[in-house]
Amino acid sequence: MAFQTPKTVEEVLRQIAEQRYLMPAIQREFVWGTDEIIQLFDSLLRGYPVGSFLFWKVEPETTDSYVFYSFLTDFHEKDHPYAVRKKVPAGGGTTAILDGQQRLTSLNIGLYGSHAVRKLYGRVGSTHAYPAKRLYLNLVDSTGEEELGLLYDLRFLTREEAKPVDGTPDRWFLVGDVLKLEDDPVSYMDEIASRQITNVREGVRRLVALYTAIHKTPAINYFLVEDQDPNKVLEIFIRVNSGGQKLTKSDLLLSMATNQWSTEPGAREEVRSLVTELNDLGFNFTKDFVLKTALVIVGGDVRFQVSSITRDNIAKIEASWSAIREALILTATLLKQSGYSARTLTANNSAIVVAYYLHKRGAVGSYLESSHTAADRDVLIRWVTRSLLKKGVWGSAVDTLLTRLRTAIDQSVITLGFPTAALETEMAVLGKALTFSEEEIDELLSSDYNGPRTFALLATLYPGLDLSKIFHEDHIFPKSLFSAKALSKAGIADADIPTYLESFNLLPNLQLLEGTRNTEKLAMLPADWIEKHFDSTSRRAKYLEENDLDELSLQLSDFLAFVDGRRRRIRKKLVDDVTRRRDAEASFYSRAESS
Repeated sequence: MAFQTPKTVEEVLRQIAEQRYLMPAIQREFVWGTDEIIQLFDSLLRGYPVGSFLFWKVEPETTDSYVFYSFLTDFHEKDHPYAVRKKVPAGGGTTAILDGQQRLTSLNIGLYGSHAVRKLYGRVGSTHAYPAKRLYLNLVDSTGEEELGLLYDLRFLTREEAKPVDGTPDRWFLVGDVLKLEDDPVSYMDEIASRQITNVREGVRRLVALYTAIHKTPAINYFLVEDQDPNKVLEIFIRVNSGGQKLTKSDLLLSMATNQWSTEPGAREEVRSLVTELNDLGFNFTKDFVLKTALVIVGGDVRFQVSSITRDNIAKIEASWSAIREALILTATLLKQSGYSARTLTANNSAIVVAYYLHKRGAVGSYLESSHTAADRDVLIRWVTRSLLKKGVWGSAVDTLLTRLRTAIDQSVITLGFPTAALETEMAVLGKALTFSEEEIDELLSSDYNGPRTFALLATLYPGLDLSKIFHEDHIFPKSLFSAKALSKAGIADADIPTYLESFNLLPNLQLLEGTRNTEKLAMLPADWIEKHFDSTSRRAKYLEENDLDELSLQLSDFLAFVDGRRRRIRKKLVDDVTRRRDAEASFYSRAESS
């Protein structure tokens, strides 16, 4: 590895345009935003150093062993957010960028391309919601040093936004047009004069600064690696990416998988597609989640360690990819039909255990619907729910936990169903037992509206709901009644109003209600809504009993007594149901084994 003669920005970008410089698959995606791009150009214009770069000379005989990508020019958040593969011609070598691709991509976008992200309140599917913007330099005004440390006013604007308002100077210069600008004082002055800019000296100074930064200053200081040993190159790559915007271990695993994946479209594209498909079901899963699940399923070290990034592990993931994908889609679908979403699934890692169990079981789509698997689905979801209710289960030592739970599933008789007892034994060894103390139960009773554990808690308390439908967390006594003014108008004593306001958002006043019913209910008092919604005395009585509302007054004047009464019922149910769930599950397994 040797330091080379520095190059100008224009020289390097010309090589990128001619696709002589490429990115190896071990690089991650482009992640910089417009703020970072602007700061980079501001540094160049001021003559500041922009860091060193690391290039790798890849010989023709080596290129076939690697996957390469071209640089992004026109970034579009929806339609074109990723670089595309580039095949190196047979017998040809290339130069790969090991360090500096974020900066070089930013320079490429700023000079040659555009940047399009969804505007505020724009519809995701609308083409008009993603206006393409290019980088412009203000030749008249200055931001001043105090604003984000920027001296030059650089902005990404649409063509329309850059147009001058009638009677004002044409202040916005398209940065990419510096590539057409002649290095001649007269041409600078002509450019400024044509824009009706009165401060000619300052306008020319800015154009000269831009021209010098791009065409003259050797700003690209770089080292060149010529070694063709892939292990040595990988070691260098990991070392240089240990600082700055750090390359995560999952980035590295995905990058290496992309490089070693033998089938199209490739690991990066496969993982990206699967994450999108999972999240279309209403979740917020990441590539880290998918890759960790893959390592669990193939029996690898679940930690994102460099030692896990072996050809053997990657080959196993590729060979098992269809099964990994099926298990994750099945898991997300099961969680969705059980009422979970991105908001209510507060620990994505819990889904990894579900995916591994479904994979080991060989479950297919019929598992989600069959009456024969209904009891197993119920046991599985209850385990997920209780693991989400218990604080600290998924907050630390997750890799150790996942490894032990995988072993517990491996050692269980899967035909008997989801092995809750075996899993909870392992969890208890790690200090993560799914039992709840009196203090923890009281803390759960203090859960409030839209709290992180409220959905899971209500789902545990009232398991008879068909959560494949859309359910909302609903205030039994409607929220609209709880303001000091409204309560006073309703005749509530002034001394009681603060307690009313402290209590209406808490668990005793909450239920899960189907979306359409919740819309119908709106601001109605519970007694009025029940009378209107249920057409018979028996149906009203059933609803009241199932929701722990029977024999409780549903008048606003008795709200505090209602809260106290329902809280006591919920507490008893939690003590009976949550902390003694193991007995019911042990009975289920005993029946399953005997049959």
